[in-house]
Order: sequence, then C-alpha cells, then structure tokens
Amino acid sequence: MSGNVRLLNDTLAGAKAEGRAALIAYLPAGFPTVDGGIEAVKAALDGGADVVEVGLPHSDPVLDGPVIQTADDIALRGGVKIADVMRTVREAHEATSKPILVMTYWNPIDRYGVERFTAELAEAGGAGCILPDLPVQESALWREHADKHGLATVFVVAPSSKDARLAEITAVGSGFVYAASLMGVTGTRESVGAQAEDLVRRTRATTDTPVCVGLGVSNAAQAAEVAGFADGVIVGSAFVKRMLDAPDEAAGLEGVRALAADLAKGVRRQS
Repeated sequence: MSGNVRLLNDTLAGAKAEGRAALIAYLPAGFPTVDGGIEAVKAALDGGADVVEVGLPHSDPVLDGPVIQTADDIALRGGVKIADVMRTVREAHEATSKPILVMTYWNPIDRYGVERFTAELAEAGGAGCILPDLPVQESALWREHADKHGLATVFVVAPSSKDARLAEITAVGSGFVYAASLMGVTGTRESVGAQAEDLVRRTRATTDTPVCVGLGVSNAAQAAEVAGFADGVIVGSAFVKRMLDAPDEAAGLEGVRALAADLAKGVRRQS
C-alpha cells in the first residue's frame, strides 16, 4: 500500500491556491492516553488544522522543550509503543481524510527496522516522516524505503544552516521543509523573530518545495505573522499545553479544537 505523500502535496498546494499558509499541528501519540491522543489529533483537524504531525515519544527528545518533554514522559510511562503511533495515524486519517505525518528521532526507527516502519506507516495511511536528527548524508536507506512506500521525507533546517547546506538538504527532501524559526528547543515564544523570515527566503532560493515554519508560534497573531512569509505554520507546544493545563480530557480536547480554530483564522489574515 502506498502512503499519502500526494495528499500532503495537494493539501499544501490547495492552501497556497487559497492565498494562505497551511496550518500544521503537532501532538504526541499516547498523550494523555493512546485513545486520548487520537481524539486530540482529530480535534486539531476538526478545528481547522490542515495537517498533523504525530510525535513518537522519545526518552531523550533533544529538539523538544519542557512542555513536549512532559507530554512525552506521560506517554512513555503509559507504555506507548510504535504500534500505538501507527494506530493514531490510521484512525486520525480515516476519520478526517487529512494528511498525517510522524515526527520522530532516528533511533526508534533504526531499532524497529526502516523497511518495517515505512511499510507500516504507509499501510496506516501516513503521509511521511519528519526526521530532525537524521543527517542528510546518512539518509539514503530511509529515503529509498520512503520513496518506495509513497512517504514524504521532511528535513529540518535552522538559522545556522549555510546556503550550501540548505541546498544539500532541499535537494533530497520532500513534502515540505521544516524551518526552525530560531536556535533552541520547541516552546511558545513572545516573538517568532526575524531569523525565521530570512531562513525561509534563503531556503526558497534553493527549492520549490513548500517551506513551513515551526518553533515558537502559539497564537493567531504569531500565526498571521509567519503566514505572511511561509507556506505553512507549525504549532506544537501550544496545543500540548492546552491538554496539560486542562482540568480533564474533555476540556483539553475542546481547548485543542478552539486553538486550532483561532490559528486557522490567523493563517488566513496574514499580517
């Protein structure tokens, strides 16, 4: 069975045709429970997210700040497994027909088996994978299997990336380029910063692949700011925080849905 890279490409192209950026939400699988995590992903999509990244919880999430680390820890203590991540992708995609990616560090895939992981992700209806710590020069095996199964390979670029490095990364990535808006870990910020706009400009000079910005966006005003120069706005910690701060799961799900609706308005009113 082939994965849904085409659905991802069509979704991003459709947002562009509407004259707006896409809204991409991130939520970890297994948080607060496996079932609760699936409902949270559905809530984000129902609220207005175009795409969701499902996080594969990791014990040493080097890119993630304290909010996502807390959620990952809850998921891991709950016994979340890769099978639960695949189930999250499958059920969310079946319920919404929207593109779902997995965001994961390389070690779990390496241990699980690249062929097994890509085949199962495609079978679940996944659109691809974001791999923040897989060096491009070591990615041939992954890309071979991802291409075979119709999955996007999304690499992360940072403000520190030199132009030559950006060209090297964008030459082999697919789906979209994940532009980290600043150096550091995930988390909400008061300002997304000018570094992000410069990074998008430099990345676009190397590729026609959509460039989506993440790290730091937490409200509609920031989403509108980023939507003014990027093809997609990625929001993670703000969604997770809605779940963490809620008095119960139902309230958390409503918070996720409301935040998605607010951010969806933001990407449509580019500042």
